Amino acid sequence: MSNFNAAAYKTQVKALLRLGGPLIVNNLAVAGMQFADAVMAGSIGARELAAVAVGGSFWFLGFALCLGILMAISPIVSRHYGAKRYDLIGRYTRQGLYLAVLMGVPMILIGQYAAEPLLEKFGIDPDFRALTVGYIGAIMLGAPGIFAFLALRFTNEGIGHTRPIMYTSIFALTCNVFLNYVLMFGHFGAPALGAVGCGYASAISMWLVMIALASHMILSPYYRRFHLFAKLGPLRLSAFREIFRLGVPIAVTITAEAGLFSAVSILMGTRGTEITAAHQIAISFSSTTFMVPLALSAATTIKVGQLIGAGQLRDARVCGAVGIFLCAGFMTFSAAFLLIFRDAVVGLYTNDVAVTGIAISLLLVAAVFQIADGIQIGAAGALRGYKDTAMPMLINIFAFWVLAFPLAYLAAITYKAPPNYVWAGFIVGLAAAATLLTWRYNRLSRAAI
Repeated sequence: MSNFNAAAYKTQVKALLRLGGPLIVNNLAVAGMQFADAVMAGSIGARELAAVAVGGSFWFLGFALCLGILMAISPIVSRHYGAKRYDLIGRYTRQGLYLAVLMGVPMILIGQYAAEPLLEKFGIDPDFRALTVGYIGAIMLGAPGIFAFLALRFTNEGIGHTRPIMYTSIFALTCNVFLNYVLMFGHFGAPALGAVGCGYASAISMWLVMIALASHMILSPYYRRFHLFAKLGPLRLSAFREIFRLGVPIAVTITAEAGLFSAVSILMGTRGTEITAAHQIAISFSSTTFMVPLALSAATTIKVGQLIGAGQLRDARVCGAVGIFLCAGFMTFSAAFLLIFRDAVVGLYTNDVAVTGIAISLLLVAAVFQIADGIQIGAAGALRGYKDTAMPMLINIFAFWVLAFPLAYLAAITYKAPPNYVWAGFIVGLAAAATLLTWRYNRLSRAAI
């Protein structure tokens, strides 16, 4: 970017880290739940770990779609907050809660009635298919609760009040680990349900975290000026249209990437228990490190949207560039860590020699694609601050489904290649997305000024 101003960049670094710090803790807590699920399932056996891997990927496809739609609340609220239109913030929060119910109930029905025939059609290994179906049916029961939490979370993000998100996520992590201990292993008189118990533990935690954040927002005087729950209010089609106009492209964008990883997990599920378990280990760790740039990306969306709402377009451009740089910088550090300590990382999950060898080879590929992943998520967050969601959607569809997935499919199914060759498709897709989204941000932010 031209006209470098060190003071302006330093100001935006501080602002993003202040906003992003609690979100990093939140995202790491979410990743901690996934990590705990993987480690605790792996301690029971490879079948349980594989079931949680494939079942979690199935759940996450639907979750990511609904998450993306609800994410529209953050840039909408941040614009209104920057412009001091506080009365509209409560309206969009309520509409988000209505959407949470409308999307959550069908997810429960899918988990109960569609999971088994779909997994059978995909050719998931019968050795752990029944466990996977049970896990999916259990975790889907938490869908309305977690979607309502997300509506409240994105309201908090939009107004830049991120600490409550951090505290409730730590609470959720604690609940999830404890409930895993009880329901997976059969402590305190509960039956030992294994992978299915892991699904129930996640679902209960989803409802508990929603109740915790809603209780805080109802009781805290901080939120009174927004009139969040002063009245229920009707369903507003105009608000729904705005949320969907912004949110559907975000949902497709997120689902394009998350769907790629989930689809590859399902492809791996056709290759046997050991490969599926190794894939889950590598995905689990990669997802954990990704939580930091994901949080910084969300902070970038918030701050860019607030600056645009306040009419500070030059500062908004600088803020977006700083967000991209911070995301890329962290993932560069993460890649170096992974190259040095990959053996120790895999040792946290399993002692199985066959699984360990495959997982280490996958983490070498992960170290390569992480930097591109950081750049693309930073650029996507900056663009959301500009309410630019349609073009990023098209870019991600092209990068992940025109380029990456066909390569992964050819390697996994057509040629039965080693798993690290399947993962090479991630490198191609993420590099393309990073290049195109950064170009888009530079062009759009300059034109806005």
